[in-house]
Order: sequence, then C-alpha cells, then structure tokens
Amino acid sequence: MSKPRYTREEALAFHLEPTPGKFEVTATVPMTTQRDLSLAYSPGVAVPCEEIAQNPELAYDYTNKGNLVAVISNGTAVLGLGNLGALGSKPVMEGKAVLFKRFADVNSIDIELDTEDPEDFIKAVRLMGPTFGGINLEDIKAPECFIIEQTLKEQMDIPVFHDDQHGTAVICAAGLINALHLSGKKIEECRIVLNGAGAAGIACIELLKAMGARHENCIACDTKGVIYQGRQDGMNQWKSAHAVDTELRTLEEAMKDADVFLGVSVKGAVTQDMVKSMAPDPVIFAMANPDPEITPEDAHEVRQDAIVATGRSDYPNQVNNVLGFPYLFRGALDVHARAINDEMKIACAHALARLAREDVPDEVAIAYGRKLSFGRDYIIPTPFDPRLIHTIPPAVARACMDTGAARRPIVDMDAYEQALKSRLDPTASIMRSINARARNAQARMIFAEGDDPRVLRAAVQYTRSGFGHAIVVGRDDDVQHKLDAAGLGDAISEIEITNAAKTEFLDEYKSFLYGKLQRRGFDQQDIHRLAARDRHVFSALMLAHGHGDGLVTGATRKSAHVLDRINHVFDAGAEHGAVGVTALLHKGRIVMVTDTLVHEWPDEEDLATIAERGAHVARNLGIEPRVAFVSFSTFGYPRSERAEKMHRAPKVLEARGVDFEFEGEMTVDVALNKAAQEYYPFQRLTGPANILVVPARHSASISTKLMQELAGATVIGPILSGIDKSIQICSSTSTASDILNMAVLAACKVG
Repeated sequence: MSKPRYTREEALAFHLEPTPGKFEVTATVPMTTQRDLSLAYSPGVAVPCEEIAQNPELAYDYTNKGNLVAVISNGTAVLGLGNLGALGSKPVMEGKAVLFKRFADVNSIDIELDTEDPEDFIKAVRLMGPTFGGINLEDIKAPECFIIEQTLKEQMDIPVFHDDQHGTAVICAAGLINALHLSGKKIEECRIVLNGAGAAGIACIELLKAMGARHENCIACDTKGVIYQGRQDGMNQWKSAHAVDTELRTLEEAMKDADVFLGVSVKGAVTQDMVKSMAPDPVIFAMANPDPEITPEDAHEVRQDAIVATGRSDYPNQVNNVLGFPYLFRGALDVHARAINDEMKIACAHALARLAREDVPDEVAIAYGRKLSFGRDYIIPTPFDPRLIHTIPPAVARACMDTGAARRPIVDMDAYEQALKSRLDPTASIMRSINARARNAQARMIFAEGDDPRVLRAAVQYTRSGFGHAIVVGRDDDVQHKLDAAGLGDAISEIEITNAAKTEFLDEYKSFLYGKLQRRGFDQQDIHRLAARDRHVFSALMLAHGHGDGLVTGATRKSAHVLDRINHVFDAGAEHGAVGVTALLHKGRIVMVTDTLVHEWPDEEDLATIAERGAHVARNLGIEPRVAFVSFSTFGYPRSERAEKMHRAPKVLEARGVDFEFEGEMTVDVALNKAAQEYYPFQRLTGPANILVVPARHSASISTKLMQELAGATVIGPILSGIDKSIQICSSTSTASDILNMAVLAACKVG
C-alpha cells in the first residue's frame, strides 16, 4: 500500500477552503424569534446565572462546561518543528480540537498564549478555569511543561493533562502490557531502558513505575548518557528523580540484557548491535517522530524475537496519542472529574490492552488494509476501531469514581456505554471504510473531463492518496497548463493522459459503438463524432473494453446529458433498471434518497426495483438498509391518486421476498423520526429509515438540493447503480474533494 502524499499547496488549500481554519461554532438552541433571544440572553439568562451562583455544580447542567475542553499552548515545542511561537502553533491546536470532536464528541476550543514565562502562562490558564470542563496542554517545551502542569493541577479543580507527556505514556503502557503478555514477562522483573528524558520520556517511565516497574531496574538516558546518581552535567529535578546507582554510563552499555527499550529521542539512536545485546524477546518502542530510533526492519533483521512499536502509521503497532486523550477526557468529563489521576491513566492503558486482545471487527481490518489479530504485530488497537468510544471512557470513569475524583458518579454503566455508542459518527466510519477498500482495489480510474482543474486535482489526489492509477482524458498541453496553474505541475508524471488521437483502439471503439447504435438512427459519421469528439462516450468506451476499472464524469455537464451519453455505450436507462442513489450526510446521520437520476415518473414495479438498488448501495457502504416509500400521505391517509403507487410498491417488494426492512407509504417525518413511528405500532421498521424512495425524480432533486443548501448536508452522488461496470456521475457544482469521493466509490464498485 503506497503512503499518501500531499504538496505544500494542498496542505494550505485544505486549511483555507471552504473557510479559513478547521472548525466553527454553531448554536444548539433556536435563535429565530424574539422569545428565543430573550431566553438565550437577557432577561431569561438571569435565571440559570442565579442558580449557578448559588450552586456552582449546576454549571454542568446549564452551560457547555461539562463537554468543553481547552487545547492550550504557547508554541514552544510544536510537533517536531521547535519553537514556532503562539500564533505558529494555532493550526496544530485547531487540529487537536477537531480530533477531540471527531473521536469522542468532545467540544474543544484552541487557546494560544503569547508568553514563555511559566508564571504568566499558569495565571492565564487558572483564570480561565470556570469556562472549561478540562484543560489539554500541548506543545510546551521541557522543563517548563512540568512546572506548568504540576502547578495548574494543584490550583485547579478540573482535569489538567499535558498530552505530549501523559498521552504518549498511556499508549506506551498499553502496548507494553500486551508485549510483556506475549513474551511471558512481568513488569516488576523487567530491565527497562529509556532514551530521551524530556516530557514524554519522563512521563512514560513514571507511569510504568506506577504500574509496578522497579526504580532500580529503570535506566534513563539523555544526550549525555545514563542518568546516574551523582551526575551533575545537564541535570534537573525531574531527571534527578530517575537517577539510579549504577556503573553504566552509555546507552550502549545500558542496552545489554535489557528487556524493554523506550525511545522518545532521535532517528538512529539505536544500532543493530544494541538490539543484538538485549535480553530474549526484547520489546522495542522506538517512538521518535517522524523517524524511529531504529526501524522495525533493522531490528527484526538481527532479532526476529523482538516486538517493535513506533510512532509511524505505516508500521504495525503505532503508538498514537489519538487512542488516549479523546477517551480519557470523555470519561473524565462524564463524571465531572476534578482531575485525571494515575489510576485513570492506568485504567485507560489496561482497557486499550484488553481491546487489542479481543477479536477484531471486519470494518477495522478493512480500514487497516489487512486482517488483524492479537500478536507481535498487533499489540495496540488502531485509531479506526469503533469500539474505542464505548470501551475506554467507562474504564476511565470507573477509575475516577473509585478514587473519589468524580463529582457526579455514573449509576447505570450499561446505559452509559449505550449512550457512548450513539456518539460515534457513522458517516466517518463509512467514508474511512470505502477509502480503505479503494486502496486495496488499486483501480485504474478514468477521469473523463481532463480540461477541468477540479477534475485534474481530484485525479492527482487519487494517485497521491494511494487509491490506484489515474487516467485523464484530455490534451497533454492543456492538462500541463492547468496543473501548472493549480501549483501541481510536477504531478504530470503521476497521471496517464489519453484521448481519441492518442489511443490505438479508436477503430475498435467505433466498431463496437456502431453495433450498439446502428438501429437507433446513427450512421458512421455520427459514430465517429461520438467516439472521437465526445469525451463522455470515449471514456465509456474505454471502460467497456477493460481499459480502465472505473469511470468518473459529470463535473462539466448536466447529469441528464452525461447519462444519455453513457447510455450510448451501456444499458443505463430506466428500462434497464439503472437507478441513481444520492447519499445525504448530516449531523452524524446518513440517509439515501432514490431515484435521483434515471426514472422520471416510476410506477410501483420501478419503485420496488429502486428500493432494491438503494438497499444494495447501502450494504455496499456497510449500512443495514431500512427502506421507506415516502409520500404526503401515511398508510392511505389522506387518499390520493398520486399516492396510490407509493401504497402499492411495498406490496410488490413483499411479493419479491426481499431480505431487508421496508415500509410505506409514509410522510418523511414518520420515516425518519422514531417517536413519530410509535404512533403506528403495526409498522415494520425497527428504527428511522435510511433509504427514502420518493415518487418521482423531481421530488428527489428538490429534496436533496434543499438539504444541501438550507441544512448544509454533505451530498454524495447520485451513485449510479444497476450497470455492469463501475460508473459514477458527479454534479456540475462538485469540488475536487467531491469528485475524489465519487472516484473512491467507483473504485469500490459501490452500486
């Protein structure tokens, strides 16, 4: 699997479009009428203010404090880039804030403090305490980070957590629990060597000691060698706490007979000779970023019995902080924690370790690109595991309650776990799954409209994201010119450019097309014009002859026109059972509307076929289908000739004996609202519908475009289903990202 790549221009465009930055603030209450405004602000807001003034705990009930974390930095140690200053760190802090939301549904705001003075920093954060349920410190250099965190923990009554220290430590501990489990060793007996005595390294060794590692068995090293008792050079109070009485002076000496190596230092710090000298079944956590202290290949070349983890996503056993901090805070916030203590961190590590030992769901294996099972190459769960949200926070919450750090203990833990499951955004896992499937498929994707800059950017992204080979239909000079204008001139070598003048198969294409169209009023001249001059037809002919695996088109012409052209080559008409399914992604829900492309005014037999195609697409996306035939009437009332076919269509499906849920006819609110469905206890849907079969193409178009424009829904599609080749038609308003999504769907053969 090739590693995804990006250019500086693409990274900048990602942060610039559609609006600068990575998140916005939206209201959770109505703000339309004068009454709404009076309740949200003056005078109605006075009531909760008075209540909170009398009982501060009520802030968790009447404000967003209980689900709000501040990501705070002064930018003195940004990623691996050093001191970029407060403003230079803002993109990273915004990124951290959106990770909180994406992985654990924790609202987060980034705050950059323009000071390198620890006292000023501490005072600023402490004074903001009433606003937040927790503080996540980030990218602050050592040793100031130790002073800042310790002081804030003492002065504040909410969790303060420096992720660079403790986030790394928790994931490292989880991996080590499983590595020692596999090698049959006990942490109390292990000789542990740490290289890199900065914030993360010291946090790792402290947490392992809290878990049972013996002080005298832990050797810490820095750039000046072993940290031993009596050493004067390059010492501070935090290093001194881990100084041991030893004759060892170098990392090389310390590594002899060591059971565990923890590296948070620099590339190449560990040699193959050092690895050779370690004890049997050595555990090597080479966590330097972006390049480890020693690569897994080099370590395994001399020690096949080694268990190796790194910070890299392209190696097994990635020590990734995103496995920890979102879920630690989720659990802490949900019990209104006063702090995140060692017991909570250890509980998080053990929960992560247990999860890695369980059977891995198929969707995780798909997202990772291979089958996963507990063993030397899988000791830490992947960030894509959907079970993290409902397994880690309960463990953290229990530890918080057991240690007396919880203000509001959870009574019903089973109900809590169910509530956590509902926080997971299903659309994210669906998109991740199809991306992984596309990478595995490595499809040759035909991009029909190579004269459009959006299409070219999507084609380049397709190859750079590791999905496969991009074939662009266009003229070489025009493509080069447009790539240059987009700042992607060097990408010309990464895509294949073709057209009717370049191909050796044009006569073969024309002969095939003439055979299809000669009895539909097309003569030889018409055929030549279509095959040689119409890029939609030419691209479809390429696909029909196996000169590509999928086709994306429609960005420059109306979908009806494109479908008509494709119908010259493939059987893509209503009479052939072709259907367009549009997926709407909105606020964590996914609903498919169909048919949005082919059938103008379907009858009940067509509607039943449309439902089957919609169910097929849903299952391709990993969704169990629940189909609703929607109308302005519900189960026959009010009566209308126009609604009659929607009433009959479910009976047609029933006769066909399909294996998915369906019901109708019903209004949209009954279809999508569980509470509304309860008024009809006889109806067969077990939950809100996720596929809406609508009466006609015009109603499908109106509803999807209304959702897009007024509600801000993400629209994917229409996904073309019912053709024996993989073709996807974009809308003419598509962005480069939309076109790429359609290419990914085509690569996965969705539909």
